[in-house]
Amino acid sequence: MSSITIRKKVPIGQKIAFGIGMLANQMFPAILGIFMVVLVEDLGFSGWMWSLIFLFPRFFDAITDPIMGFISDNTKSRWGRRRQYVFIGALLLGISYIFMWQLSREDSLQFNFWYFFLWSIVFYLGYTLYGVPYVAMGYEMSDDFHERTNIMAIAQWIGQWAWVIAPLFWIIMYDPSWFPSADVAVRQLSIWVAIPCTICGLIPAIFIKSPSTLNEENVSLNRTSIGNSLVKIIESFIEAFKIPEFRKLCGATFLIYNAFNTVASLTFFVIVYKLFNGDADASGVWVSMFGVFGALGTNFIVIPTITWMSKIWGKKKAFMISQSISLLGYTLLYFLFIPGKPWMYIFGLPFFSFGIGSLFTIMMSMTADVIDLDEVITGKRREGIFGAIYWWMVKVGYAIAGALSGVIIALVGFDPELATIDQEAAVDGLFAIFCFFPMLGTIIAMYIMRGYNINEESATKISAQLAKSRSKAID
Repeated sequence: MSSITIRKKVPIGQKIAFGIGMLANQMFPAILGIFMVVLVEDLGFSGWMWSLIFLFPRFFDAITDPIMGFISDNTKSRWGRRRQYVFIGALLLGISYIFMWQLSREDSLQFNFWYFFLWSIVFYLGYTLYGVPYVAMGYEMSDDFHERTNIMAIAQWIGQWAWVIAPLFWIIMYDPSWFPSADVAVRQLSIWVAIPCTICGLIPAIFIKSPSTLNEENVSLNRTSIGNSLVKIIESFIEAFKIPEFRKLCGATFLIYNAFNTVASLTFFVIVYKLFNGDADASGVWVSMFGVFGALGTNFIVIPTITWMSKIWGKKKAFMISQSISLLGYTLLYFLFIPGKPWMYIFGLPFFSFGIGSLFTIMMSMTADVIDLDEVITGKRREGIFGAIYWWMVKVGYAIAGALSGVIIALVGFDPELATIDQEAAVDGLFAIFCFFPMLGTIIAMYIMRGYNINEESATKISAQLAKSRSKAID
């Protein structure tokens, strides 16, 4: 039985330190997605090159994430189970991010592709080394039902600023008064992104307290345990998915997050072709502002509201209400995308943002509750494994969402090279899918979550049972 000590109330400084790490965790991929446009638009990467760069890291994660989860769960160290990995991972992320974007038009296409591809593998390895133990740190910071939501709410609030800042890079990258070309822009901007993000990533490793695990009774890392790790990881997967509540969390997150991401990449086309008749120059800042206003709505409306609802009505009901509000938001957007009046969509964004904006605040808090239930059942403390499985579902789904985006464009017959007047039906079809496809994923997710059974009362009983078991283990 684990002998770790988990605090109920967490000092605000610890919560902020964890939240600053979330800013790094979200800023790297947020700006990476914007920079990657340069590969096709400015460096001439082909479709198969784009697909390989997009899909391979997700399959790579499918292998490395669970292994990292197992390693961090079973580490005996004076620094605890997570901090050293978060520290090394943050450094590797920053260094590889800079080198990854040192691309030039003067080099050959083949050289740029293989250079970027190989450095991206190093980057995603660093992301696994950082992200898996970092998320697990959050799960183990408190055993209090509502305090867990507070921790995740603060982390998501801080991390959400990545999605406010990132869209502004669209403006900077292609403004000739800033940079002569986009490839020059990413070479220089990658340095200015990597340095502050790396510092943010180091903050949790330095400032979040973590007790020594040298006296833990968990399996330690040695040649035998590492050699048998694959078997143990498979066993952990099976044991995790035997818990119905965890299956519900994974399934609902998969549907909501990836239904959203399937259409998120269509935002540029929907705004430019639906609102500005295909004139990208006329669209000005409105493509960027969609993301900026949505993220600001999440920070100042969604996260405070979901935290309040969770305390008043419980996590499950808060989830159901927030997703219902998002359904209203998607419906409003359908009527508020009015050609010539782009500012109208702003009125729908606060409602629209409730779906994706509240998702990880509430789901990560619920996952921490499930981890307690798992410890009651198995006697093992496995934040790393559960975090790796949960985020593996997200990452694999994200890869599927990227592929679905291309399928949708092909199905509606949309061609960015044609004027809107020549493909009005295709633009209308793209817009309808943009609004209603996420609604389908949300409705199915809500149906899945209707039977989620961990509430404050049951979570309190589980915590009391764990405290009793740990006390006996210490004695």
